[in-house]
Amino acid sequence: MLHPMRAVVIPRPGGPEVLEIRELPVPDYGSEELLVGVRAAALNRADLLQRLGRYPAPPDAPTHVPGLEFAGEVEACGDRVRGFRPGDRVMGILGGGGCAERVALHERLCMAVPPAMGWQEAAAIPEAFLTAFDALFERGQLAAGEVVLIHAAASGVGTAAVQLARICGARTIALSRTAAKRRRLESMGVESVLDPSTPRLAEAVRLASGGRGVDLVLDLLGRSAWSLNLEVLRERGRLVVIGLMGGSNVELDLAQLMGKRLTLIGSVLRNRPLEEKVALVQQFSRRILPLFAAGSLSPVIGHSFPLGSVAQAHALMERNESFGKVVLTLDAEG
Repeated sequence: MLHPMRAVVIPRPGGPEVLEIRELPVPDYGSEELLVGVRAAALNRADLLQRLGRYPAPPDAPTHVPGLEFAGEVEACGDRVRGFRPGDRVMGILGGGGCAERVALHERLCMAVPPAMGWQEAAAIPEAFLTAFDALFERGQLAAGEVVLIHAAASGVGTAAVQLARICGARTIALSRTAAKRRRLESMGVESVLDPSTPRLAEAVRLASGGRGVDLVLDLLGRSAWSLNLEVLRERGRLVVIGLMGGSNVELDLAQLMGKRLTLIGSVLRNRPLEEKVALVQQFSRRILPLFAAGSLSPVIGHSFPLGSVAQAHALMERNESFGKVVLTLDAEG
């Protein structure tokens, strides 16, 4: 019989200080599921919103344990599992529950950890890169030679998106408010990195695009970026909204949408049906996962904390002080 596991628990809505480490029962796993011993888990904005009481977990996820992505070792398999076996190194996505010593999930939501990759790096891949891959290519149809504008480019999703845009041959314009983060984005090979507080920002974006406007906008902000997005998109441009850090309510001039023949796309990963998530994971595994082993892609980790310091990790992410992902490590001292 397995001993209780440690997990991060949200006992009530509030700031980072409400988070607790508790012992919980090890989750049951079904016939097509894996039981995985988690070695590292990465934070996402959804975890912060869930802690604040503004983003409840989907029905199939633990109610009070956050965590959307993890990496770890398979401990047990359901009797219908065919793709993995105990001892395999895996990473995957969850509707919640990842900030715990063990998780149970459908085997097809897992991917093999690239050879020689560490646990922290692996945990920083699934949610961020799947979200960016889906937004850029599956939803946004980004193609070689096009120009993409990426908001909050120093975030986990942002740093994944700038890498994915580069490997497909697109040109990137990245936005970040912090000078040090802009320098790091430039060191990653981003063609144009701009400060969102730049006067006449739309003009600067258009100039960076060669005067043509941008083909695709990857927006993590929502309301605060709305006017800029519509202004800089060229004819037949696409706007993919995947975050609402700047608010959710906007005023839409349909004439502007019609005149440029724009496409507006909203997307979220967490609440999708299992079948849709499986399809995305399998597509990503075929097209993108081999590029990590080849060295063409790499997750960006800004900070790591032991599980017991999860409140500090949340506070740092809430202050927007991280570049790339914030990761929690799970070990005997954590």
